[in-house]
Amino acid sequence: MFVITLISGPARNLDAGLVDSLRNAWGGGEAQWLSPDEAAEFTVPEIPSNRWDVWQDCQSMGIDLMAQPSEGRRKKMLLADMDSTLIQQECVDELAAEAGVGDRVAGITARAMNGEIEFDAALKERVGLLKGLDETVITKVLDERITYMPGGKELVSTMKANEAYAALVSGGFTAFSGAVAAHLGMDEHRANTLLTNDGKLTGKVGEPILGRKAKVAALNEISQRLGLNSADVIAVGDGANDLGMLALAGSGVALHAKPSVAAQCDIRINHGDLTALLYLQGYSKDDFA
Repeated sequence: MFVITLISGPARNLDAGLVDSLRNAWGGGEAQWLSPDEAAEFTVPEIPSNRWDVWQDCQSMGIDLMAQPSEGRRKKMLLADMDSTLIQQECVDELAAEAGVGDRVAGITARAMNGEIEFDAALKERVGLLKGLDETVITKVLDERITYMPGGKELVSTMKANEAYAALVSGGFTAFSGAVAAHLGMDEHRANTLLTNDGKLTGKVGEPILGRKAKVAALNEISQRLGLNSADVIAVGDGANDLGMLALAGSGVALHAKPSVAAQCDIRINHGDLTALLYLQGYSKDDFA
C-alpha cells in the first residue's frame, strides 16, 4: 500500500472537496485529516500514473502532494541541512553582506546550490572574500540576521519525543551550526570550520571540506552507530550538495529546493514548512510535541 499526503501552504486552506475528489479518482481509502484545513492523507493500492500531472495542478493551488510507501514511513532519525532549511538564510551570504561583498558571494552561492559549480571550490572562493572580517561579526549575524524556518522546533521535538535521533549536517560553518542545533534541541551537528587568527577570519576554511560526499558519510556513520539503516532516516535539504543524502535516505525531502534539485527528488515541499515532515510520517497536529 501507498500513502498520498496533501499539505497546504500557510496562506491556503486544504479543501476537503479536493481530497475527496482525488481519493475517489484513485480508489483510495478513507481520508484521515492530520490537521484541519491543512493536512490530510489516504491510502492507495498503487502510486497513480498521473501523480505528477496532479502534483503540478496542486502546486498552482498552493498545495504539496506526496506519494510514498505506507510501510516504514515513521523514521527513527532526522538528518537536516541548515542553510535555507533549518534557517531561512545562507550564513556565508549574511557574513558577506557584513563584509560588503554580499551580492558577489550570493551569486556564487546560488550557482553552487543549483549544482552549476563544484561545491568545494565555491566554498573556498566565498570564504576567501571574507578575509579580514572580525570574527565578532559571527555573533552579530546570529543575533540580527538569522531566522528559523517555521516548524523546526516542532519537527525536532516531536521526533525526539518518539525516540528518534536528530542530526544537523551542513556545508556551512560550525560557528552557526552549533547555535542552531542547540536552539532546536538536536543531538549533534557537523559543519565546516571558519579559520581565524588574532580575531579575524583568515579567508580559509578547515580541511577536509564537508560537502556532498561528507553528508552521505554522515548519514551512514550516524545511522550505523545507532544501529539503524538508511531506510530509517528522513533527510531534508534544498541544495545540490544535499542530493546524495536525499537519495540515500528512506525519505529524502527537497524543502523549498532549487528547481534543479527538486526535479531529482520524489518528495518535494514547496509550500509547507518543516512540520510537513511530520505529516509525511503520519503524525497529526495533536501529536506535535
